[in-house]
Amino acid sequence: MRMRALLLREQKPVEEGPLSFAELPLPEPGPGQILIRVLACGVCHTDLHIAEGDLPLRKSPLVLGHQVVGEVMEVGPGVSRLEKGQRVGLAWLGWTCGTCKFCQKGQENLCPNAQFTGYTLDGGFAEYVLGYADFAYPLNLPLPPEKIAPLLCAGIIGFRALRLSGIEPGGKLGLYGFGASAHLAIQVAGYWNCDVYVFTRSQEHKDLAWELGAKWVGNPTDRPPDELDAAVIFAPAGPIVHEALRSIRPGGTVVAAGIHMSPIPETPYHLIYGERVLRTVANATSRDGLEFLELAAAIPVEPNVEVYPWREANTVLSSLKAGKIRGSAVLIMD
Repeated sequence: MRMRALLLREQKPVEEGPLSFAELPLPEPGPGQILIRVLACGVCHTDLHIAEGDLPLRKSPLVLGHQVVGEVMEVGPGVSRLEKGQRVGLAWLGWTCGTCKFCQKGQENLCPNAQFTGYTLDGGFAEYVLGYADFAYPLNLPLPPEKIAPLLCAGIIGFRALRLSGIEPGGKLGLYGFGASAHLAIQVAGYWNCDVYVFTRSQEHKDLAWELGAKWVGNPTDRPPDELDAAVIFAPAGPIVHEALRSIRPGGTVVAAGIHMSPIPETPYHLIYGERVLRTVANATSRDGLEFLELAAAIPVEPNVEVYPWREANTVLSSLKAGKIRGSAVLIMD
């Protein structure tokens, strides 16, 4: 049997259409693996960074896509926690060794041997995808596949970023950039009764921020009316780090949540003086995913999605690059 997929063979600007249609052999699940029929797959800025070469290509050809919602079609040897017909999700972290010092300390997101869905493992821009059962999320959310898909990366990474920021209930939180992750993070922060200050250039994104309960909305270079306890940067622009540091209080934390960022300018010492902290998010753990999905169901988190046929992935990546996606973009398999 064969399946249809979109392949990245060569990194180039998304305006040039880096993804091409292909027919591939249907993969068979090996030990610990499951074969998933893809129902929906979110499109992430990481997909954009891989397609355009901001991140090195570690597998070629490659099927992008790491926000996968699908149905288990086959289970490989040794799989007992999942069964045929079950709805599951795959996220960015696709496999870890379980034996390194990071895995042993519960920091599997830092595993040097980790494999990543849609990067070192083929992802969900296809009719079928292989996943490791131990890193697949059973999905019981009362949402359609296209509404669940953004939760699996944009949601999980945003949730981890909020945790690492140290923001506490009732605190003042800044969000720089207001795309897929931020529009979900603001819903979590609102549930925690935080005041959220949003910094974005796009008028459409500003409007969405107001709709989702932002206390204040401005441009990335604006100063908020109140000093922030913490800030999360989702936009991949290094100069914004300085803007965020200028806006947080002494002892506050700035978190850079993206996998890629343009160079950070030389930083004057006074911007970090006062025990201000600058840190990054590196992937996320399975525990982050499980806890976020449980919280998302309780709130409930409601992604704003723009749905496209999967064959339009090149066009979607171009729109994402241009900042034209309001919330999250999701591909639906026909």
